[in-house]
Amino acid sequence: MYRAAVIGLGRMGSTFDDEIQRGGAIFLPYCHAPSYTASPHTELVAGADLHTEQGAIFGERWGLSGEHIYSDYRDMLAAEKPDIVSICTTARHRATIMQDAIEAGVKAIWAEKPITLSLAEADAVIDLSTRKGVVIAVNCSRRHNPFLSEARRMAQEGELGEILQITAYAECFISHNGSHAIDTMRYLVDADVEWVFGEMESDEEAAAEEDLKGNGYLAFDNGVRGFLRAMPTGIAPWEFDVIGTEGRVRSLSNGAETQYYRWVSGGLRDEGLPGRAPFPLPLSIQGTGLLVIADLVQAIETGSEPRCSAEDGRKALETAIALRESHRQGGRRVDLPVVDRSLRILSVEIGGDTEPARVRRLRSEPVVA
Repeated sequence: MYRAAVIGLGRMGSTFDDEIQRGGAIFLPYCHAPSYTASPHTELVAGADLHTEQGAIFGERWGLSGEHIYSDYRDMLAAEKPDIVSICTTARHRATIMQDAIEAGVKAIWAEKPITLSLAEADAVIDLSTRKGVVIAVNCSRRHNPFLSEARRMAQEGELGEILQITAYAECFISHNGSHAIDTMRYLVDADVEWVFGEMESDEEAAAEEDLKGNGYLAFDNGVRGFLRAMPTGIAPWEFDVIGTEGRVRSLSNGAETQYYRWVSGGLRDEGLPGRAPFPLPLSIQGTGLLVIADLVQAIETGSEPRCSAEDGRKALETAIALRESHRQGGRRVDLPVVDRSLRILSVEIGGDTEPARVRRLRSEPVVA
């Protein structure tokens, strides 16, 4: 059993699962505390949060006494000596907390996304974790979705023929949830981005450092080409379309449906038509968080890389920054890796982060008379 602790006791750290009413891209347990509680590999021993109310809710929800709830995460790291720590705070402080956790001697970190705000911060975290032998998994959770994993297997094993293109429709800010969109594209085609063209919402948005929406053309190092629409997507919410010479897989409506097409006889001069075929279904579906933890434990014990590593998190951030830089340069091609490591995107989640996201969300909900 590995001792696990959570830093940042808000929705993703603790109670997000309580809000989920139906499936799709998410399978429970999903967020950090319920996953540690349910996993056979871990024992949830402590939590830390600057906000007393968050700590109280966390302790009551997960059966931890007040002596195991801390206002300063550094005190928690010193007193509890966790093996695995989740970092679910605002991205503003994520890099510092990861480095402090590494120096405190944790074996593994499960971090929310984006990995950091700047490329320089990501570089520093990855350099330190490599030197200290600490495993970092970034919570780009679609890598653990069984339907997307099956689509990747089909692509890798040649069932779709030569992969030509991947298209993602994901209305989002390109650093915050864009981490999910860009990482899923990389995962499905099993390749890295070599260069991009980007179009942002406006010249004014692109000139600033705040998170923003945009579209992009991605050239992967295995020859696949990708299109990302992160501006409004209308009736195509969070969809991925992988097209090969022999088959096609479409993940629709944020994972609610998966379609598979392959050639069948027919068409003009019997040249063939794309016909829908049954998509291979998993025998069982395990909670996303349980898969992340099992993946982390395997990495600790064997030295393997997590399915979504710190390096994957850095590449998602770097791609987002490259897309914005392309717009700044008048739509010119931008090659990766990005040379200027000081570049950053201020993830939208840091807006108003002086108070918990849970509180901000409750204030924004309409009052029912």
